[in-house]
Amino acid sequence: MFQEMQDHPLQQASETNVWYPFDGPGEWSLAKFLVENLSQMQIDKFLKLDWTRERPQFKSKDKLFFYMQQLPRRGLKWQCTKLRLKGYESEQPIHLIWRDGLEVMKQLFANPIYAKHMCYNPHYIYQGQEHQIGEFWTLDDAWEIQNQLPEGATIIPIIAASDKTPVTRHMGGLEMHPLFLTIGNIQADVHMKATSHAWRCTAFMPIPTFIINSDFQALLRSCLWHKCMDLVCSNLKIAARVGEYMVDPSARMHYYTYTLIQQLCDRVDPWDLIVFLREAKKLHLSGVHLPYWRNWRHSNPARFLMPEILHTLHKFFFDHVLKWIKQIMGHELDIRFKSHHKCTGVHHFLGGVSHVNQMTGREHRDIQRTIVPMLWGMASPGFIRAVRAMIDFIYLTQNPLHTESSIASMNQALKDFHDNKQGGAKDDFFIPKLELMQSFTCAISHVSSLMQWTADVSERLLITHCKHPFKRTSRQRDFVLQITHILDREETIRQFDLYTLLSSSLSTPGQDPLINAVIMEDEEITSTTETDPAFAWVSNTNPAAQLRLQAPRPVRNHFLKGIVSGNAQIAFNVTVKADRNRLGVSQLQSLYDIADLSYALHHYATRNGCTLPGQVLFNTWVKFRLQLHSTFHTCRIMPSQQIHADPPSTNFPRGNCNTMLYNQTVDGGSDESRVTQVRIIFQPTLPQGSRAQVPECLSQVLVYVQHFDFVAPGPEPSTGMWMVRQSYAQYPPQSDRIIPVYQGPLGRDVNSGNSQEVFDDYFLNNFADKELYHSLSVMSEN
Repeated sequence: MFQEMQDHPLQQASETNVWYPFDGPGEWSLAKFLVENLSQMQIDKFLKLDWTRERPQFKSKDKLFFYMQQLPRRGLKWQCTKLRLKGYESEQPIHLIWRDGLEVMKQLFANPIYAKHMCYNPHYIYQGQEHQIGEFWTLDDAWEIQNQLPEGATIIPIIAASDKTPVTRHMGGLEMHPLFLTIGNIQADVHMKATSHAWRCTAFMPIPTFIINSDFQALLRSCLWHKCMDLVCSNLKIAARVGEYMVDPSARMHYYTYTLIQQLCDRVDPWDLIVFLREAKKLHLSGVHLPYWRNWRHSNPARFLMPEILHTLHKFFFDHVLKWIKQIMGHELDIRFKSHHKCTGVHHFLGGVSHVNQMTGREHRDIQRTIVPMLWGMASPGFIRAVRAMIDFIYLTQNPLHTESSIASMNQALKDFHDNKQGGAKDDFFIPKLELMQSFTCAISHVSSLMQWTADVSERLLITHCKHPFKRTSRQRDFVLQITHILDREETIRQFDLYTLLSSSLSTPGQDPLINAVIMEDEEITSTTETDPAFAWVSNTNPAAQLRLQAPRPVRNHFLKGIVSGNAQIAFNVTVKADRNRLGVSQLQSLYDIADLSYALHHYATRNGCTLPGQVLFNTWVKFRLQLHSTFHTCRIMPSQQIHADPPSTNFPRGNCNTMLYNQTVDGGSDESRVTQVRIIFQPTLPQGSRAQVPECLSQVLVYVQHFDFVAPGPEPSTGMWMVRQSYAQYPPQSDRIIPVYQGPLGRDVNSGNSQEVFDDYFLNNFADKELYHSLSVMSEN
């Protein structure tokens, strides 16, 4: 790709100045900032300021955009095609603005940025004796298709996302309907991030108004959409047929569906909408007689139209389950959400949830985290079981990896919901989304993990590729064409940024990108895979240039410099400088209100075969970071979590201390799970000038914790959660992993500041996050 950019007509000028036609990196950075952030009118105003009289060399927006057009690029040309439907006129001419789907695929496949994030061959992964289903390449279907290809060929799965979105508010009524494409060769954890730029805007579908009865507007638009898809994907279909000589099993169902459509077209004129639509519904067909997938090899709508988590599960929860909960709990639901302790990273519903008519997917997930224990004391056990079963199903569906056991757990969770649903506030359960859930487990065996197909990415792309660019247009009738120019410039800027970084490194002695890529390959840490792939690639090929490239904040790897546990599975990290220095034992006991601290220190030292020095002092921290490996991908490092251990203060009279779940080895070599609250983070030290030494067992950063006792030997049946009770009741836990066991309506004096202080028992909330959910599920099984 970059070789084609080097063959640009202005390459000779670029040999002396890689930023040509700009005079250097400073002017290029300014030009990029202006184009990406300001409208054309604002750019002109800026360039007329006295401050810009001498520099830059472009003095107007026209000159700036002319320079942008001269940049070397490997972009794909947009086309505008006029369309019409036979026998039906529209109020305005119908124009499809599009790029060739096959060329988009080639550009993505050849992009070196994704070189370390690509997969080309089907493979099997086993967890014990069970087949592990992750991405498409781990499926039997991938092997069946691969076996039909000639030697040396590989599969390129095409992933498409399309949705209609308004770009104006309150007035104007302007809408856009983009089509985004990516390829399944790119790893799911990369193409699921909108910041990875792994998706390409390939077409803007027309949204015409036909001169016909409004009852048939949707059908004609569907026919037009399929016609547009047929045009955009025509070369992809040809590519799918080349070298193919054997019909695969999935094509049989595809053929049968299209055979029904053909037989119907032989009997009824498909453009006689009234009669054709009536007959089509009898056969459970949509009424579109030329579906775009009709002549596409290996395409089967029963398989490639996979279940979608955001709109099926999260929207079902908001539209139905949460509505039933509101009817049963009434105003008490809002009171409990308002009183819930505030936690970092979790939305706190200050006004409750009953009055909210629309939420983001993030807010749906935050409600699902705590809704099950919120029901305790107000809803019947059967209803709690039904809600818990639905949340179980939602969490299990989002697993990035599946086995036969996890699929069986999904089926069991859905069965539990149906077994207990009659105990709620609804009798009629004929809900299409609920019926669609029956197909989820079957879909996993054909399209792999459903989480990689979630619409969260496409919803974000609608904002970055439609709504934000629209603000920079003149908002006239040709706004779609203006947006394509804006998207072209953004793509050119990204490519030129990488081109200049690599070109400048080639001119620097000792900076050979290919050599650096080989040297850095073994040193690569997990954190780079969690960032933008362009940033990770540049950090390998030219480490010195990565500071000039903007990218999402990387995941810091605390396993490199932090305190690592004995089994190398946990990393602890504190700042180099302590928050409080050189405190005596009595000061520490008074500050944190812990009377037995001195005894606990001596007991710990004695148990480890050492003695606590007489003049020992302590440095303390109010927080530390805890980092774990993923329970699903054990080689992947998760973002660190912040654990607080604040002493009592005005805002937190009894301290602000988080809870942790950990395993410890007990006598006999078995593991025992414990829930604890971190009270102090400290490190023993000695007064200046002292010749004594701190024993090795006391030289590390230590934590003082207080345990919770499990109330029962197993989870509470209706919630499926373990109940715990504090051994030291005067210190309330502060965490979304510990939820109070409500015994009835809350009093008016309970709020988010004291809600954790007025209860004796707590639920260990296994829905706090997906990693904890998986860990507690394993613990419950054991």
